[in-house]
Amino acid sequence: AHVLLHERDQRCQVHQAQANGAPGPDELDATLQATAQQCAACEETCAELRAQQVEDQRRLTAHGQLQARIEQAYAEFQRWGRLAALIGSAEGEKFRKLAQAYNLDLLVHHANAQLRQLVRRYRLKRGGSMLGLLVLDTEMGDELRSVHSLSGGETFLVSLALALGLASMASSTLRIESLFIDEGFGSLDPESLQLAMDALDGLQAQGRKVAVISHVQEMHERIPVQIQVKRQGNGLSSVEVVG
Repeated sequence: AHVLLHERDQRCQVHQAQANGAPGPDELDATLQATAQQCAACEETCAELRAQQVEDQRRLTAHGQLQARIEQAYAEFQRWGRLAALIGSAEGEKFRKLAQAYNLDLLVHHANAQLRQLVRRYRLKRGGSMLGLLVLDTEMGDELRSVHSLSGGETFLVSLALALGLASMASSTLRIESLFIDEGFGSLDPESLQLAMDALDGLQAQGRKVAVISHVQEMHERIPVQIQVKRQGNGLSSVEVVG
């Protein structure tokens, strides 16, 4: 019993020593209230963070939609940028030259069809510049030459082919029934003159009216209907229809 009593005394002393350092009821109530306030503040902060998370998700969705619009706009920008690089300019010069080059290609195509009947040696080709013309010499290994290297007669035949080609281009929407040629035949040699007259006869056979102004006697002999202008002096002339 003495041993048990001694053990109980020691345990009581230890318990009292521990109890002497513990907070009292008032201190515990204050601690409880402070902890409750901290818990309420934490819940409020948690609610704010949830609201921020919802707002962040909304902004993320809006950002995704805006990014898709930006990508679509950039693709459109690239498309227009490529067009601007090709034909865009403040004065419309690039587009005008592009359209002129396209029409020049068509003119060269129709002119070469006429040139095959006039002089088989030459063909026209666009080159030298965007709206320039070169002559392809089939008898010189398809060498490309400047149009200024042609002789007077060859220049006339090429010019006639271009004029006939231009008339062929317009004939799809507009019927060109008359062709007037003023001089230029005097620079032709007999063979070239014969080719030119044959081409004009072919046009007349197609139903077109061809009027030629010339002083070349060989042409007078081949043209059945003529309007002859004869000088009378003192600034007067007479006009006579022959044929």
